[in-house]
Amino acid sequence: MIMSRKFLLGAAALIGFGCAIAWAQAPAGVYTTAQAAAGHAVYARNCAGCHRDNLAGGGDAPALGGNGFISSFGARSTRDLYKFIATSMPVGAPASLSEAQYTNVVAYLLQANGAAAGTKPFSRNTDVKVSRIATGKPPARTPKTPKTINDAPLNARSDLMAPPFQLGHTVKGVVKNYTDVSDEMLQHPDDGEWLMYRRNYQGWSFSPLKQVNTGNVKQLTLKWAWNMNEGGASQVTPIVHAGVMFLSNTSNTVQALDARTGELIWENRLGPVSVIAYGGTRSLAVYHDKVFVATTDAHLHALDARTGKQVWEQTLGNPNNSNTGGVMVMRGKVLTGLTGCDNYSLNNCYISAFDADTGRKSWIFHTTALENEPGGDTWNGLPNLLRGGGDTWIAGTYDPELNTTYWGVAQTKPWFRASRKTFGASTLYSSSTLALNPDDGKLKWYFQHAPGESLDLDEVFERVLIDHGDQKTLMTIGKAGILWKLDRVTGKFIDFKETMFQNVFADLDRNTGKLTYRKDIIDQKTNQWLSSCPGPEGGHDWQAVSYDQPDDLMIIPLSQSCVMIEGHDVDQKLGGGGTAASQKFFFMPGTHQNMGRLVAYRTSDMKEVWSWQQRSPFLTSVLSTGGGLAFVGDFDRSFKAMDAKTGKIVWQTRLGNTVQGYPVSFSIDGKQYIAVATGLGGGSPQQKPTGLLDEVHRAPTGNVLYVFGLSD
Repeated sequence: MIMSRKFLLGAAALIGFGCAIAWAQAPAGVYTTAQAAAGHAVYARNCAGCHRDNLAGGGDAPALGGNGFISSFGARSTRDLYKFIATSMPVGAPASLSEAQYTNVVAYLLQANGAAAGTKPFSRNTDVKVSRIATGKPPARTPKTPKTINDAPLNARSDLMAPPFQLGHTVKGVVKNYTDVSDEMLQHPDDGEWLMYRRNYQGWSFSPLKQVNTGNVKQLTLKWAWNMNEGGASQVTPIVHAGVMFLSNTSNTVQALDARTGELIWENRLGPVSVIAYGGTRSLAVYHDKVFVATTDAHLHALDARTGKQVWEQTLGNPNNSNTGGVMVMRGKVLTGLTGCDNYSLNNCYISAFDADTGRKSWIFHTTALENEPGGDTWNGLPNLLRGGGDTWIAGTYDPELNTTYWGVAQTKPWFRASRKTFGASTLYSSSTLALNPDDGKLKWYFQHAPGESLDLDEVFERVLIDHGDQKTLMTIGKAGILWKLDRVTGKFIDFKETMFQNVFADLDRNTGKLTYRKDIIDQKTNQWLSSCPGPEGGHDWQAVSYDQPDDLMIIPLSQSCVMIEGHDVDQKLGGGGTAASQKFFFMPGTHQNMGRLVAYRTSDMKEVWSWQQRSPFLTSVLSTGGGLAFVGDFDRSFKAMDAKTGKIVWQTRLGNTVQGYPVSFSIDGKQYIAVATGLGGGSPQQKPTGLLDEVHRAPTGNVLYVFGLSD
């Protein structure tokens, strides 16, 4: 019965209530104008970060305006709409607002969807069928978003909102003994340093350090900790060079810390302040005398590594775009992706490159193939305006010998092919691996893993580069839980492995790598529920794999949840689109309600070596080390070290909140350290376990960096 109850109650989006409703007679208006105005202010402060100012939604946040709203709530009661919002929102801090604030928000949503105002205020007991009073069309005069909001209680959404603080170069200091980072250092990093996202160009998330090993790991103790910004999504990768840790925080804050002691050297709060559950800055880059950061408002900044002073800044996209995947530096160019391409826009998503010294833009490559360009005929004739998605929210990897960079591309938006009207079209370059020349952005080859992807099971994640003898391979895994092996010279398919139960693909051709959806997915219609195992949580999500090079093991964090998902009709116009789907999620069959799974595969032959299951999913990437260890953190605040060869737990500790982000290892003065962060926010991997694991209790704050070392 637990599974059944969770199926009905645990939802990240919109949930059907499954009961007959006796509708009350609709009065002339069920809310007042003053109430809607107050609700607009509450919405701007607590909801717009996810659902957008225009109510169009984005990521896992559904649209709260237009056809999407009517499709989800039109047949339901205003009383049920209030109940859903009041008991489950804001994400991460449900029921944290007052009853008046929740009723005011509902009033605003009704107003924004064309319902007329009246003289009687909306209350929690107002019981009217939504479609009887709301059309989904906004009023002729739409209120402007409030610029100043003062009515949110101090404790509201404290896990997602940053407290007020000053922006700018707030702490000034100088890094002593800094040495410029060269191309040679990036290609062959010192064992004790962590110079980039996932440590090396190949994306291994592996440290060769072996001082901490399976024999002495129980002697790990906390050496120092650093409280980071609260608010927003925290999924950081500490970057360590020359005894200094460069750290990104929420609200686009960059800090330089003494990696020995945790002492702050300099700080630059670039802003804007985070009010969003997504949008973590996953990684920085260091090159020559600069630190590079791509911010959540889609800007690229270069800071002086010694002082933190800004050297140059460039715009990546428009105000609706963002960047979460971090940056990579290759041959003097800073490469980065773009997100926020959910809604129909004249600014289709792309990867871009900038000169590291000057900031001058070098090239862009559109990840949605445009009209009259190669691949542009794979969109069922849709104009560029209606080609949504193709986000690149995980930074790529690089092969210096081949001078080729490899990037994953996310799914097409809206999620359902029936919603976006692409039907059987493949919609390049969504859900693909791209091989690009980093000098000019020219496409060398592509491999599309899931043509016309239809259920938010994208393939955007890390591309890991591994040599098997003379064969140069690329390995990756996406939300569908399929581990892929490609030839990274040609893009030719080599092999794949299903790592978990899936019911999405009826056929997987082992000779070609072609996937065939089951028939009801191919024939899908809007407003029709379909099952998907895995669901949009993944499978595998942004929590990166680790390649344990000495043992040839790829260690993969997986999440085992499924979904019933329904696509909606969308407005085929500028600003329309969005993700446009409702979800009901549940535990994956056969897992005994264990959401978390860590599994190791030998990459040479794709054979499973060991597997570990637990109740809570893993919310960090895996860090493997030369000491035979694999470190990983989870949703329920546990940070573990496992024997990389066997999967046996050899050390663990409980931290202050969800262990989240990208653990790293570094050494200073001959001593090895392990650094890991705790954090909140972050889309499906946070939302789904929050809804399903109600026995897990987490504090509303707790973005902290912890550094461990062996006891003296």
